[in-house]
Amino acid sequence: MKDTFKRSCEHWSEKSRNEMQNFYTLASVDYKYLAEKFEWKKWFEVHQADVGQRRLKLLDVACGSGKFPSALIQYAKLSDAKILPVEYGLLDPSSFSIAETRKVLRFPFEVSSEFETTLQEFSCEQGAYDIIWATHALYAVPKHELKEALKRFVFGMAKTGFIAHATEKSHYLKFYRSYLNGFKNGFGEPYSTAEQIVQILKEMDIPHRVEKITYENGISENSTLQVEGYLQRCVFDDSIDLNTMLNNSSTGPYLHSCIKNKQWRFKQQVMLVFLSKD
Repeated sequence: MKDTFKRSCEHWSEKSRNEMQNFYTLASVDYKYLAEKFEWKKWFEVHQADVGQRRLKLLDVACGSGKFPSALIQYAKLSDAKILPVEYGLLDPSSFSIAETRKVLRFPFEVSSEFETTLQEFSCEQGAYDIIWATHALYAVPKHELKEALKRFVFGMAKTGFIAHATEKSHYLKFYRSYLNGFKNGFGEPYSTAEQIVQILKEMDIPHRVEKITYENGISENSTLQVEGYLQRCVFDDSIDLNTMLNNSSTGPYLHSCIKNKQWRFKQQVMLVFLSKD
């Protein structure tokens, strides 16, 4: 049986583009909330001042399709920031994802390097990047590999890191657990949680602070195609349609609870984890 990581890689492909576009009909708001929650313009200006006259070096872990840098450009007024162009590294096990992100990057971000690999297998010099971030990026890392992945993350970080990840109370994690129970007899690797990530950072004695944001992904109850694609992407399985999910003894009750006042409402709780090195 194919497990979470393998299926996720297969769905980051040209074949699954329609499913991906339907997913982002609802999921783009995830990145809008991240971009608007924090003063990213000032944050970048502070880091630019720290490094002086050279460019900042940034690594985007599991870059996906570049929704986070796109949201920053759209909502965080980075084009007005007093910074040099940022050398932007792309890391993802999918060449499709790297190509997608490369296409959407705009000033101040300029592609500097590309790595088709997982984070836990990534190798670089210690402190190679001023900033490393992973936004909604680490869900499919197997639990037993999560600590190694975070060690690689911290190793490559010169000073600053940022991780945005859903908690165990979020739709993404709750729905995936109900999917494994309903369609995989309870077998399979659950998504990693923000709580697990924070616990590992504590064990590693890495300084960090945490903020939480809560919001909903919402759309009309009649937007069947978009919701079906969104939910299929949430579990990386396009072999089951919306009706099948609604009629399943595990996913059905959960999904029916997400329909309120003729709207689909998927509740999210996300931890924003800011890491630092002294």
